Amino acid sequence: MNIKIIDPFTAVSHVKSGNCLFFQGAAMTPNELIESLCLRYKELSDVEIIQAHTEGEAKYMEAPYSEAFKLNSCFVGKNVRNGVNKNNGDYIPIFLSEIHWLFKRNILPIDVAFIQVSPPDRHGYCSLGTSVDITLSAIQAAKTVIAQVNPQVPRTHGDGIIHVKNIDYAIEIDRPIHSSNLSSLTPIEHQIGKNVAQLVDDGATLQMGIGNIPNAVLNNLSNHKRLGIHTEMFSDGILPLVEKGIITGEEKKLKTGKLVTCFAVGSKKLYDFMDDNPLVHFKEASYTNDTSLIKLNPKVTAINSAIEIDLTGQVCADTIGTYQYSGVGGQMDFIRGAALSEGGKAIFAMPSTANNGMSKITPYLKKGAGVTTTRAHIHYVVTEYGIVDLFGKSLKQRAKALISIAHPDHRETLEKEAFNRFKI
Repeated sequence: MNIKIIDPFTAVSHVKSGNCLFFQGAAMTPNELIESLCLRYKELSDVEIIQAHTEGEAKYMEAPYSEAFKLNSCFVGKNVRNGVNKNNGDYIPIFLSEIHWLFKRNILPIDVAFIQVSPPDRHGYCSLGTSVDITLSAIQAAKTVIAQVNPQVPRTHGDGIIHVKNIDYAIEIDRPIHSSNLSSLTPIEHQIGKNVAQLVDDGATLQMGIGNIPNAVLNNLSNHKRLGIHTEMFSDGILPLVEKGIITGEEKKLKTGKLVTCFAVGSKKLYDFMDDNPLVHFKEASYTNDTSLIKLNPKVTAINSAIEIDLTGQVCADTIGTYQYSGVGGQMDFIRGAALSEGGKAIFAMPSTANNGMSKITPYLKKGAGVTTTRAHIHYVVTEYGIVDLFGKSLKQRAKALISIAHPDHRETLEKEAFNRFKI
């Protein structure tokens, strides 16, 4: 069963002034449709765009296109960061696990959804590829669905399958989806990974994101056994552990033996691994990030990062002061799920200093900073200088513990601030 293909300009002509649009994100961002839409900026006004993290150009954030389009984002990625902070767009603080309610409860009524899919199989089903997350909910809520059909989209197993009857209009493209390759680890990142690996038990169910620190952790798990994956996203770092039989998922209670995720970003090697692979199971974020489900798996080990952590354990992971850097995402979903899991561990792993040399362990969060994870939720904190467990610790005990894993150049200042505040 085939989809009727039309040209891009005709496809995006179905967007009207005052509409609310949804863009699929991450590696599956439908850039060709977005580009064609932006060309219509003179004809349109008051078009609201809803998205999470997207890749590629975001012209709708820039003049003159921003005269027609207004972004209302559930996560702030690099391509829209400056625009959001210049008031060309806005940000919705929300857990990844709850975004689907915005669509299902008509809080954000979606008029048109832009997506990217694989060509239909002989039964008429297309795959949403590597980004099911909030996309499936948006499609179900949208009045009109416009797809770009791409033979280079991996056909993934799980819930990200839609029939051609649910696609109203489509265009054809043929290009690689967005990719991200591993970069070399620094000695500091390697040491952090080594420290975190000490906390990972055999049989643990892992949650981790993308970037050098998650990959540094994975690089240090080669002597572990029977690990599982239940996460909101993963990248290439898992591949060697799958190939070596270290990640088996045999002790997981949910989707035993499956690598469970709601989206993935990585290299072509990763996408080839996922293509038509029943080992990898893509679910909606409302499933992967549901705390009541996460906690059912054994020894859930959630590894997240932070922009800064104050001496009481308050975590800021989405702003730099008042500057909106990213978003709440799924951090709290998994931190809480890990804490409630039998033998689970909620871990924050980060370098002791930022790129500018400033300490990431601070007396107070910066003015205007958001508290992404509260001090009541934090357990383990790891830097290149060691590991501390703040669970059950008083404010004074927390301050002393965190100072012990801060960069030595900053410990004296932190000690003075701790004395002024806590008289320790």
